[in-house]
Amino acid sequence: MYEPVRKIGISSRSITGTMPNGNRYESSLERDLMILMDFDPSVHLYTPQPLVIKYQSSDGKNHRYTPDGLIEYRSRDKSKKANVILVEVKYRSDFVNKFNEVLPKFRAANLYAKNMGWEFKIFTDDRIRGPFLENAKFLNAYKSYFHEDFDLLITEKLEKLRVSTPKELVCSIFKDKWNQAKMIPVLWGMIARREVGCDLTKTLTMKTTIWSL
Repeated sequence: MYEPVRKIGISSRSITGTMPNGNRYESSLERDLMILMDFDPSVHLYTPQPLVIKYQSSDGKNHRYTPDGLIEYRSRDKSKKANVILVEVKYRSDFVNKFNEVLPKFRAANLYAKNMGWEFKIFTDDRIRGPFLENAKFLNAYKSYFHEDFDLLITEKLEKLRVSTPKELVCSIFKDKWNQAKMIPVLWGMIARREVGCDLTKTLTMKTTIWSL
């Protein structure tokens, strides 16, 4: 387990803040990646600014580089080592415009990760932002939303229907709108916990296709 190597302070030049789990971010893009990490059940731990890499540039000068994060995934096979990814978070425009400037430190990070048995990846805004992120922001609020009776009704009904939509499902269980309204957040919670299947790479609506898992 890694700890942040430096404290992320308050900056007037970027968006800084703290996630509910205590992780601090220095930009809205870092915040958005942390939202995805919190939403992904395969992620065991995400650590911001986990370590410092020392390297030399072609002119012989010494440099220090702190990657933005370290993702530690859960291992499905206990006999195998968990997948770990060293992460740089960057806007694609910055990456393109400063390519020659950032290339040496990224090469150093890639070598460091390889020696550790990890991977090094660059997460750009076009990879982080999109419908999946918007769904994660929405569904994260419902992850701990349980209702034992409604959970059971949803599971049993979906097992019979196999495929449905949120609107069709709640209407098939209850005819009155009050109970339908009460059931919808329960369904969102089950989707957030991956107890009900749907394609989260597309915008989630009441007409989204959902299925039994």
